[in-house]
Order: sequence, then C-alpha cells, then structure tokens
Amino acid sequence: MLASMAASAATVPSFSLKSMASGQRRTATSKHSAKPTKTLSATTATNPVSSTTSTSTATSLPPKKVLVPIGLGTEEMEAVIIVDVLRRAGADVTMASVEPQLQIEASCGTKLVADTSISACSDQIFDLVALPGGMPGSVRLRDCAALQKITSKQAEERRLYGAICAAPAVTLLPWGLLRRRQTTCHPAFMHKLPTFWAVKSNIQVSEGLTTSRGPGTSYVFALCLVEQLFGESVAKGIGESLLVCLDDDNSRKEEFNKVEWSFDHIPRVLIPVANGSEEIEVVTIVDILRRAKVDVVVASVEKSVQILASQGTKIIADKLIGVAAELTYDLIILPFWFIVIGRNCWC
Repeated sequence: MLASMAASAATVPSFSLKSMASGQRRTATSKHSAKPTKTLSATTATNPVSSTTSTSTATSLPPKKVLVPIGLGTEEMEAVIIVDVLRRAGADVTMASVEPQLQIEASCGTKLVADTSISACSDQIFDLVALPGGMPGSVRLRDCAALQKITSKQAEERRLYGAICAAPAVTLLPWGLLRRRQTTCHPAFMHKLPTFWAVKSNIQVSEGLTTSRGPGTSYVFALCLVEQLFGESVAKGIGESLLVCLDDDNSRKEEFNKVEWSFDHIPRVLIPVANGSEEIEVVTIVDILRRAKVDVVVASVEKSVQILASQGTKIIADKLIGVAAELTYDLIILPFWFIVIGRNCWC
C-alpha cells in the first residue's frame, strides 16, 4: 500500500496547474490512459480570483464557501486534506455530517466531528461541493437525499463540484452527475464508469467537475480545487508550503544510525495530539499505520479527548495521555503542534 501511494505521489506534477483542468475532450477510447500533465488550468464555472488580483481587491471579496460532506466510513485522509488545504487558501469550509449525529468514525478508525449537519446546509449556496471517498462512506453520501439535492443543484447552476476515490463512481454516477464529463476514480471502481468517458489519470477536470483517484492524490486534488477558486499563484504557494513537490534529490532516505527492528508481536504506536496539532499529519500517519495493521493509540494531552486541530478540524482521540501512559510502545510519533511547540506535558 505504501509503495502504491509513493508511486502515485511520484507522478504528481509540480504546481503550475494548467491544461488538465481545461475540460477539453480528448479522443475517446476505451478506458483512456492519460499521463498527468505538468499543468492543470482552471477553466471553471465560477470566476476564480486571478493570481494578479491586488491584495486589497482580493481581501474585499467575500470568502469562497465550500461544502465537504462526511459520513460513516468516509476516507479520513481525503476529507481532512481537502478541508485543511482549502482553509489554508482562505475558503470558508463547512464539514457537514450526513449521519444523525455530528461525530463519525472514518474508514480507518479516526473519529471526526463535523461542523454541522447536512440538513443545515440545504438552503446555502456554495462555490464548491467536494466529496471525499472511502467505503462505506461513499455509499452513505449517495443515500443522503439532502446531499444529492445540494450537489445536483450545484451542477445545474454550473458551480464547481468534485469527488475523489470511490465517490465519483459510487456517489455521483447514480445521481446522474457524470453525464458527458471525463471522469477518473479509484482503480477498484473504474469498471463502473461509462467506458467512453473514463480516464486513467490522477486528476481530471471536465466542465466544472473535478475528480481524482484516492488518498495518494488528495493533495493534487485539493490544490487543483484551490486553483479553480483562488488562482494558480495561491495553489502554488500552498503546495510549496506543504512540501507537496519535493526535489528528487531529497526523496531518498539516509539513515546515519541504522537500527534493525524486528517484532514478535503487533507493533504498538503512540501518537499524542493536542489543540493546534496539524490534522493532515495526524490523520495521514494514523490512516497509513492502521492500514498496515499496526496498533495505533491516539492520545490527547488535553483535558478532553476531543481536540481542535490547527486548521479547525475536530478530532476525537482514543484516550487521554494519562491512560495511554499505562501501556508500553514500540514507537512514539509526535506530529507538529501548531500552537503548542515547547509545551510541557507531564504524565
């Protein structure tokens, strides 16, 4: 799985996002195979803020409103990366639950708390609706009548909408929102897409619809959405600040004190979190390790198991740090704490 994600990451182009987002039709062949191009232009149904717009003009505009729905089994990396990156760009992002409750358990066990319920979003107008994938999360989104109505209206009124991983095939296809649009999705669901319009690429933009393949392409998906809303220079700046595009010279690991690790048991890993922890790092580390069947314990150093991460995502830890301290761990990983570096935690 890690090798697969690394391979996907290796194909992500450096940001200037031009030509792939133009929505131009390629010569249609069965299950097109398209190498990712180096640019993804942003021809969109909205009027994105130009990279040449002055700061004073840009700051006077109302914030772009974005809806990111989540449900039981949503892919946590995809949901959190989309929300985090768009908030960094200045978007007003609402994470809305399609479940009766706001707290959901994502596909690899991370517990997220939505900002509101989907019913509260029914009368709002969004510049973008972006659907994360995951299973059964994509099915939960598909079966939500309120979300279907919101997304269908979004398409009808020619505003931006997008989906990643299983969501294009499992959610948007049954709603009839892929018609006459080139689409990509997770390889496991490609067979569900209409053959004439299916494209094997990491990112695809077609007439206001943006689709992508999975967790490993979440950054390029989110940055493509940022470019369409805010312009190329904003997307490029955020991509560089997140180190999404690393030089090949820095991609190889070098260990100065190499130690061979071996286990006769399932490894247990502790990941402490606090208010201000970087949610992308927390969720990505937890997701990947749990896919590898590692016993991961997320422990809050706060007085509550719920923490508010640096870009506003609410995460529920497995337990408090005092309780977690009673166990022994093979590895402890400290994610970046945005506002708590240097803080002491005695346990």
